[in-house]
Amino acid sequence: VPDPAAAPRWEPQPLSYQELLQSERTEVPVSRLLEETALGRPGKEDSAGCGQLVWVGEPVVFGRADSIAGKYGVWMKDPEPVPPFTRDNTWRVDTVGTEVRQLFQYEEAEQLARGYPAKAHILPRPLESPGATITAEREIPGAGYHGQYPYSWGGYTDIDLAVDETGLWVIYSTEKARGAIVLSKLDPETLEIRRTWETNIRKRGVANSFLICGTLYTVSSYSAPNATVNFAYDTATGTSRALGIPFENRFRYLSMLDYNPAERQLFAWDSFNMVTYPIRLSRA
Repeated sequence: VPDPAAAPRWEPQPLSYQELLQSERTEVPVSRLLEETALGRPGKEDSAGCGQLVWVGEPVVFGRADSIAGKYGVWMKDPEPVPPFTRDNTWRVDTVGTEVRQLFQYEEAEQLARGYPAKAHILPRPLESPGATITAEREIPGAGYHGQYPYSWGGYTDIDLAVDETGLWVIYSTEKARGAIVLSKLDPETLEIRRTWETNIRKRGVANSFLICGTLYTVSSYSAPNATVNFAYDTATGTSRALGIPFENRFRYLSMLDYNPAERQLFAWDSFNMVTYPIRLSRA
């Protein structure tokens, strides 16, 4: 599969970012939720109903940020909530500036749409990118950071965590891989690398990526209104293939894209807007 076309570098305006994939455990009330959200449960390998992505629907807007601090951000739901939290709880971080510390909690998506959080949690360390999960600390050998191998939109998106039906993943690149996407499966408790795959998909040449059922998917553009899900890399076979699944960037600046295996939807942040995309999988 040929490399995707190179995309222009992201030039920050008065804004700056810094990738952060580490923290220390603290007494912050939300830390337990964050751990469950990102890591899942040990040994979870339930892939019932899995298949290959064949369709992505039109984006559905759930909320909109009302200040410059919300141009880029992340929002999420916990696919396996731990009481007292539920699947209705929604979480949001606005990621502009150099001292982002607030994680907003909403009781349900409707509350998010109204713009009034139930609580604001203070994170133990500041973050400066849409990779907002802070639960544990682990070095990823050779991984680029601080703008070395970001997605095409920039934002210091060198290290990207993802969760699917099979567990926890990290998406990054290394000097050895020469900028191609490297994908590692992580132990959900220790963050030790269980297995690594080196793809032939250039990380700077795609806008974002996500995993469904053990397959990595990439999006062609963060700003083109009629983009595509353009590549898939199957970890079961170690092979990649070109795709052309239509993907709409309605608001023309996609800075975050993740799959929620419980909702069976894509969650995205598109230029101040928090949106979801319905998907359809082929039957295995």
